[in-house]
Amino acid sequence: MSITVKSSAFASGQPIPAKYTADGQDISPPLSWSDAPAGTEQFALIVDDPDAPKGTWIHWVVYGIPGDATSLPEAAGAKGKPAAGLLEGRNSWGKPGWGGPSPPSGTHRYYFRVYALDAEVELKEGLAEAELAKAIEGHVLGMGELMGTYRR
Repeated sequence: MSITVKSSAFASGQPIPAKYTADGQDISPPLSWSDAPAGTEQFALIVDDPDAPKGTWIHWVVYGIPGDATSLPEAAGAKGKPAAGLLEGRNSWGKPGWGGPSPPSGTHRYYFRVYALDAEVELKEGLAEAELAKAIEGHVLGMGELMGTYRR
């Protein structure tokens, strides 16, 4: 089942404003989602860049989002201060929180993927993307994505 994911900061397939990148304030953009499947108990979010020179680069890993949530506000992934109740995993810099786009060259794509889960999965803070993916395996009811681009 497909979840609709949007941002008031940029449209799907369009550039992410510099404010949300390493060239700006480096804060996470506002996100919203709708059309979650019936039975959703929890959400998880992974943001990645598949165009990174050394393979997919993880920019943000968030989980423990309540099943009745429909959005994350701007700066929800502030460094060291996640939004109330959220758990954050490690990004590819090895740190929790949002790490904004900072491509070395060219235009890169950034995928914001929201996963609807059928259970409140008990997870510890600080998981890497692969650990989260393994932990939610078998619990995903649906997924949606928003893709933005950024070029330096």
